[in-house]
Amino acid sequence: MPLTTLSLITLQPGHARWALAQMGTAPPQLRRVAGLRFAKLLGSGAGGFGALPNLRRYGLMAVWDDAAAATAFFAQHPLWQAYQTRAAETWTAHLGPLKAHGLWDGAAPFDYVADTPPAVGAPVAVLTRASIRWWKTPRFWRYVAPTSAALAGAPGVALAIGLGELPVVRQATFSVWRSAAAMQQYAYHDARHREAMRLTRQENWYAEEMFARFQVLSSAGTVDGRDPLAGLFADG
Repeated sequence: MPLTTLSLITLQPGHARWALAQMGTAPPQLRRVAGLRFAKLLGSGAGGFGALPNLRRYGLMAVWDDAAAATAFFAQHPLWQAYQTRAAETWTAHLGPLKAHGLWDGAAPFDYVADTPPAVGAPVAVLTRASIRWWKTPRFWRYVAPTSAALAGAPGVALAIGLGELPVVRQATFSVWRSAAAMQQYAYHDARHREAMRLTRQENWYAEEMFARFQVLSSAGTVDGRDPLAGLFADG
């Protein structure tokens, strides 16, 4: 059964140049990893959600043939070990798709059914990703960026971060919610979020977009010195 993972890597000071170089050199290495069917190395926004980059925090979104392939990569692959030796902390979530639509670089990486039924009240994660039409970027950053930043303070949010493949024009938001009910309350009732989504459709901001919702199967590690999902799993 396939497995999706999202890892956040916070580097120690002094590794900015190395990390920027990896954005160009790591993808070819990832394409050669056994059992890795889809991978994106992502930068993050300053302050969590900003057009300017955070040069110390990066993300790795990956879809594996099975859990064994993921375990092997995180245990021994030289690329991951290179990040680990430079990291102040890492956090990885194991995810099972609940719903996904749209494309990411022409692919539908989360188009499979997880074999674990979602537990009632369990944490869920949401990924929204878009390639923004360059002439629409001023409108995007005026309306969507403040809305995304406010997401971090929404009731029930355990973690929220802006990620991207390219500054300004290829952007994603990843959020983890303590329950599906909290996520749905925000999605359907937050006025700023609803207005941003209305403008997105009305003004056709995106050349390509994807939305995916996941059950969080497990997580390990820390972000900003804490486990964002501490206590929400039996082994946590």
